[in-house]
Amino acid sequence: MTALSILNIKEFMNILLRTDTFDSFLLSECSITTYMTFLLDGHCHADFFSPEDEAYKKAAQEEYIPFSLVRPACFDLIKGKRTPSSFKFVFQLSRENLMRTLASASHSITAEDISALYLNLIFQNQQLTCTTGVSRHTFSMDKSLEHVWDELVKRFLKKHKIPFEPLV
Repeated sequence: MTALSILNIKEFMNILLRTDTFDSFLLSECSITTYMTFLLDGHCHADFFSPEDEAYKKAAQEEYIPFSLVRPACFDLIKGKRTPSSFKFVFQLSRENLMRTLASASHSITAEDISALYLNLIFQNQQLTCTTGVSRHTFSMDKSLEHVWDELVKRFLKKHKIPFEPLV
């Protein structure tokens, strides 16, 4: 696990909510506190969509909703003149991206060993923190996946010109 401080919050929020940068992630859960707290459960209900809908194709493949389908609603909750009091986004990799990540980590780790790879964004006290996490089905002393995931997240942020610094 790594913890990073996002240095330019305003620009980060623009990237998060107005571009497709985070659209490949799944939204596990979200809370946004403005004049009240909005809680979003990311469990996907694909049967809401008709099979002809593009959204159905995206939603039917995963347990959690793709962020691309939720991003406009999150933007509507946050936009305005006032900064939210706090928010928390819990993202996880799609199954396809999990498989790619595992292939780059180690040959001893399989998809059946891993529950999820998480990326958490937490804004509170005017600070935005990004943390990573790996959820496993069984305990392992092998932390190679955690290190790979930490580095992939840092590369992702750098690629999208999101300035950060490690938290000690």
